[in-house]
Amino acid sequence: MIKYLQLPFLFDVQKLQQETNLLLSKKWSLHYNTLEYKGDWSALPLRSVNGDANNILALDANNHFEDTHWMNEVPYIKEILDQLQCPKLTVRLLNLKSGAEVHAHSDKDLYYEQGEVRLHIPIFTNELVEFYLEEERMCMGEGECWYLNLAMMHRLHNKSNTDRIHLVIDCCVNDWVIDLFNSSSITIKKEVPDFPDKQNDPISQSNIIQELRKMNTNTSMELADSLEKELQEIQSGKKN
Repeated sequence: MIKYLQLPFLFDVQKLQQETNLLLSKKWSLHYNTLEYKGDWSALPLRSVNGDANNILALDANNHFEDTHWMNEVPYIKEILDQLQCPKLTVRLLNLKSGAEVHAHSDKDLYYEQGEVRLHIPIFTNELVEFYLEEERMCMGEGECWYLNLAMMHRLHNKSNTDRIHLVIDCCVNDWVIDLFNSSSITIKKEVPDFPDKQNDPISQSNIIQELRKMNTNTSMELADSLEKELQEIQSGKKN
């Protein structure tokens, strides 16, 4: 099982920062799972469920994603996305502001071997941003492109006095991704033993369901129903 990869891309930092700066004055949405972090952690969706510019959810019961109108404002980022020859799900700019902290957690099923990868392209970052994956510190430079196995425990703390902004791209694994990951040009490939599928902690999952229901959108309610059904099946299996 692959823990992380630095992919063989290096994008134009100046162009990325210029386009991101143009969007900083727009309406960014706080991350919906408020129990998972403290401080200010917000997102601007460039591709989302049904192209809704106010929807930052990374999941959709119907798996239907479209570009939002913000994508028209970032031609260089769109050029980057076009280079990734695989189906794209959500594409978001994620901003962890100064002093903000994301608590240790894992994202179920979000890893290469399960058929989905999340790519990070740092746009604004510095040495005071701490990102730990299974207690190994990840040092990702501006303009680089990284895959991280986020089904593993990870945590993040922006100890600097500036924003930390990443372009975060969720993709489906296809032949192009497989060839890329198997390429000899990949500079870092960290292997770890396979682990059995782990269910999210029931308390955490219940909290996520509550937060989704508070959002009260069609998509959030569908996702909450799906998570609730899954949680009931898990609890029923444990009782049996």
